Amino acid sequence: MREALFIKQNSDKWQKYEQMQTQDPDELAQRFISLTDDLAYAKTFYPQSKTTAYLNGLTGRLHQSIYKNKKEKTNRFILFWEQELPLLFKKYQRQLLYAFLFTVVFALMGALSAKYDNNFLRLILGDHYVNMTEANIAKGDPFGVYKRENPYTMFFGIAFNNIFVAFYCFVGGVFLSLGSIYALIRNGIMLGAFEYFFFSKGFGLKSVLVIWIHGTLEISSIIIAGAAGLVLGKSILFPKTYTRMESFKRGAKDGTKMVIGLVPIFIAAAFLESFVTRHTEMPTWLSVTILFLSAVFIVTYVVIYPNYLHKKLNLNLN
Repeated sequence: MREALFIKQNSDKWQKYEQMQTQDPDELAQRFISLTDDLAYAKTFYPQSKTTAYLNGLTGRLHQSIYKNKKEKTNRFILFWEQELPLLFKKYQRQLLYAFLFTVVFALMGALSAKYDNNFLRLILGDHYVNMTEANIAKGDPFGVYKRENPYTMFFGIAFNNIFVAFYCFVGGVFLSLGSIYALIRNGIMLGAFEYFFFSKGFGLKSVLVIWIHGTLEISSIIIAGAAGLVLGKSILFPKTYTRMESFKRGAKDGTKMVIGLVPIFIAAAFLESFVTRHTEMPTWLSVTILFLSAVFIVTYVVIYPNYLHKKLNLNLN
């Protein structure tokens, strides 16, 4: 990249750092990381330029500010959930939107395919599942599959499987995002076919009240894991001012944090599926309450709170 373009892309940020003073230790740390990255790039490609000298001085002043003002965090674990993970959701909100749209669009395609092709359901869900569910419907217990296993055994199996699926969706991003997109498409089609199956049998509303008790958290987490994979793929395809390897390391680090952040949500979803969903005759108000609280949590923590936090801290996440 030519030096003039490098300056044009970053000059506004540098001027902001120079003019807008702050004592907030997290903001200082964020600025320091950003400046050291720019300084490393400038030293590599423009070692004798005035730009490098300017960045060196600005970074040095900021370094002094950090060690003068920065307070030690007493609980790094809490900080991750309180700020770091939500800010990653804000930073990669476009990838989250893409992952959500992939899932919704292909869920609709899965439902339409199941409607117009009698063999599609068995192709996607498998003969065993379709036959078992039809047998349960005939016995008057369409959601009996959730009652077959011991809840404790079921919990550990589901939790492990959900976490595996999340990492599968994420790691697929290393193939230029194509693996993650495939995983999102596959899950979307399965979801659409699965829901159509129950709607076609007259249990559509009941399936929402029963299955989405755990499905709200589970499907949302898979979407976020897919978004993490898109982050990984984007870091390879569009490195911006970084070397491709450095960009890949950054994308892998951020994506891994997003996936690790999903682990408690997957555990909560596994708990609901194993211990709560099996009570298919629970009162409607209780099902609706669990669904509502799960949806509010996801929307608040992944969308609303990250935007609020970003505005409050006034950070540059690019």
